[in-house]
Order: sequence, then C-alpha cells, then structure tokens
Amino acid sequence: MHHERPPLYRDVTVVKWVVQVVALLMVLGTLWFLAGQAGDNLRASNVPTDYDFLSVNPGIDLSSGIDTDPDTGGRALWVGMVNTLRMAAAGIVVATLFGVLVGLSRLSNNWLLRKLGSVYVESLRNVPLLVQILFYGAVFASLDRVTTDVGPINGWFHISNKGLSMPRVHIADGFYQWAVVLIIGLVFANLVRKRRNTQQDATGAETYPLLSAFGVVVFFAIVGWFIHPIFGFIGNIFDGAASAISALPENVLQLLIAGSSLGAAAYWIRGFLNSRRTPAGLARLTDDDYFRMIFAAAGGLLGALFFLVLWPGLSSWFINSGSDFFEVLGNKFGGGRSGRPVDVALPEIVQSGKFPNYGPSGLNFSIGFAAVFFGVVFYTAAFIAEIVRGGILAVPKGQTEAAAALGLRRSTALRRVIIPQAAR
Repeated sequence: MHHERPPLYRDVTVVKWVVQVVALLMVLGTLWFLAGQAGDNLRASNVPTDYDFLSVNPGIDLSSGIDTDPDTGGRALWVGMVNTLRMAAAGIVVATLFGVLVGLSRLSNNWLLRKLGSVYVESLRNVPLLVQILFYGAVFASLDRVTTDVGPINGWFHISNKGLSMPRVHIADGFYQWAVVLIIGLVFANLVRKRRNTQQDATGAETYPLLSAFGVVVFFAIVGWFIHPIFGFIGNIFDGAASAISALPENVLQLLIAGSSLGAAAYWIRGFLNSRRTPAGLARLTDDDYFRMIFAAAGGLLGALFFLVLWPGLSSWFINSGSDFFEVLGNKFGGGRSGRPVDVALPEIVQSGKFPNYGPSGLNFSIGFAAVFFGVVFYTAAFIAEIVRGGILAVPKGQTEAAAALGLRRSTALRRVIIPQAAR
C-alpha cells in the first residue's frame, strides 16, 4: 500500500528539526542581546569591562600567600588560587584524619571518648561555618602581640595575634632527582605487594604485604637520598624536548589542532554509530540520533574554523608554553643539582621597624587564613565523623562478633574486618 508523504509543515521530522533550530537561534539571540545591553550600560557608566586589570598593579597588599605584594592583577589572582589550593589540599587531609578519629571515638567502648565525640559532632555541625570562622578569628585576634621571645616553643612554634608560625618543610635542589628514585621504589613496592598477596593467598601465612611494600619505599628513599645526583641526565632529555618543540612549524601545528577538532567529532560519531549496531546490522536511527551526529559534526567544524580563523596564535602559544615547560623541567633535573632533596626552614621573628613580625622562612598562617582553615577543618570533620560512624554501623554485627570470637583485638578487628567493609 502506497502512502503519500505529508506536506513539510505536517512532517513530524521536519517540524522537530525546525523547532529545535529556531529555539537554539532564539536562545543565542537573547544572550547576544542581553550581553550587548549589559556592555552598553557599563560603558555608559564608565565601568571598564576589559581584562586590562590583569596587567595593571592592583595597589593592594595581600595578607598571606606566595606573593603578598603582587605587581599585577593577574599575579594577585594567581596568589588567591594558590591559597585556595593550599587550603583545600591541607584541609582535606586534616579533616579526613580528624573526622575518622572522631567517628571511631563515637563507637568506642570508652565512655569518656564516646561522650567527647558526641559533644563535638552535635555541637560543631549545628553551628554555621561562618560563625565558627568569625569565632576563631576573634580568638586569634585576642592573643598577645608578637615579641622576640613569643612561644609556646620559641624558634619552633609561635602563636600570637598575627596568627601562627611553624617549621616549613620544603623541597630543595635534589628533590626531583630523588623523586625519580622514589617512583622506581613505588614500582618495586607494588611488585612486592602483589607477590606477598599471592603467597598469602596460596599458603594462608601472614606475609604483611603492605608493610613489606612500605619497607621497600623507605629503602629506596634512604638510598636515593645519597645517589639521586646520578639522575641529573634526565635534565638533558627535557632540554632536548624543549628544543624539539620550539622547532615545530607554527602553521603545521595550527593545522594539526584544527584537524584534531574534526577528528574528535568523527571519533565521537563513529563511536555513536557503533553503539547503535546490532548483530543484524545498524539499528534504525531516530531523529534525535541524527541531530546528535549533525551537532557533533557542526561542533567539530566550528572548532576547526575557530582555531584557524579566530585564534591563529594558538599554535604559537602551545609551542612557547610547551618549550617553557620542558625548559623548567630541564632546569629542575639538570644544572648540577646535588643538594639534599628536602629541607626544613624554622620560623623566625624579625623586627625591621618598631614592631616585630613573623619572618618569611617559616610556615606562616595569618589570622584570616588560620580562622578559615580551622573553621573548615573542624566543621567538615564533624560530618566526616558521622559518615565514618554510619559506615561502621552498616557492617553486619555478626562480622564484629566473629572477629571477637577469633580472639582479635579491637584495633585489629577494626583494621582488618570492620573498616575495610565500611569503606566500600
């Protein structure tokens, strides 16, 4: 039976495509109009909306960071991002460890530990984080002023109304060569761990796989402390890579970047079609399937045009950045660096004017940084403690009773039976 094709305005496929394209154009047009209106209003108010502030001196000092007197706005933003990363990295580690300890204390058989953990969790998790940060800031601000003999451990740990100052562990000249030895040690440690696990599964004897792997890493760390200068040749490899990258033709690299955009679109379309294949062949594609493939192809084409026409300097940026990156690595690994891998800088108190202050050698926490750090750590640790407690309670009680029946101590049962299941 022959069916006549409906007119275009009644064809479901055509209507769906037209509606989607019109809706997309309307959204883009609305965004373009709103952006233009916002730009006109800001220009009428003499409010600059460009990025010149990134290269202009902000005229402000920062309380803490890798550069407290940035010469450009971009440098100030970079200092802020580094401070955020420092806060996040240290806060995640400390909050996790502290939260696990509090969570375990809430399940302890010791009445005092159990009550202290409960009071901590119920108190801190119900107090807003901002209130806690302000409280810690007020506590630090009320401390004594900095003096040349401020403690509690003069020369090692200082606390005052300027914040905290403590020893700072930092990488030294030979760290990167030493890191190569550590990486080799980690590879061998993983092999030892697997072999120990195999022996333990085969014989049932305790082979201490993790302890053995840790011992291998410690051994390589100690040996690498003395032999790490022999890996200085890696610097020459990175220098060669930097020279090779700087010799790349910009036009060829620009074409490769544009081609990668088209290649990514083709790769996605190929994978999409493969996902629609059945043993009987390619399944019938819907209108949405065609729309996805066309959208991917258009995106790849627009990306290629963008790299070729609108951003022709991308290849130059890649070449310069890549060359600079490998030059930095070559400098870190080469240059006759044979000093100790890690060093410790003790805090100091300096007095260049009328008032003493913390010197730059130690690890200094300003009042604001310390207040945010302790506030976030203690607040987050309360929630982590509840997660740990809930995970342990979710382990069937029979597992704990079986561990006790085998004569395992409480600490051994937690380490070998309960916590591994709670962490799943």
